[in-house]
Amino acid sequence: MPVLLAILLAGPAHAQLAPPTSAPATAPKKAEPNEADLQTHGHYVNKAGQEVHAPAKSVDGKVPAGASAKCRDGSYSFSRSHRGTCSHHGGVADWL
Repeated sequence: MPVLLAILLAGPAHAQLAPPTSAPATAPKKAEPNEADLQTHGHYVNKAGQEVHAPAKSVDGKVPAGASAKCRDGSYSFSRSHRGTCSHHGGVADWL
């Protein structure tokens, strides 16, 4: 107990403080698709108020950056939630 008392009496000049922490980590942002890789270029606002690229087919058939699912019609979805993904494109064929 005397050691604890000595530390308390020493005051903040001798106390070692942890370095300040940065803001809480947020989920990593999905990569945005390169428009040149896609056949169509529409966007929509999701229920969370975020602008999202509309499902689109890729020019070369490869999975475009930021795609979250492949729809049954061959287009790629960039949806940020599972609910409603590919709903106007035959449903989800594969989650990426």
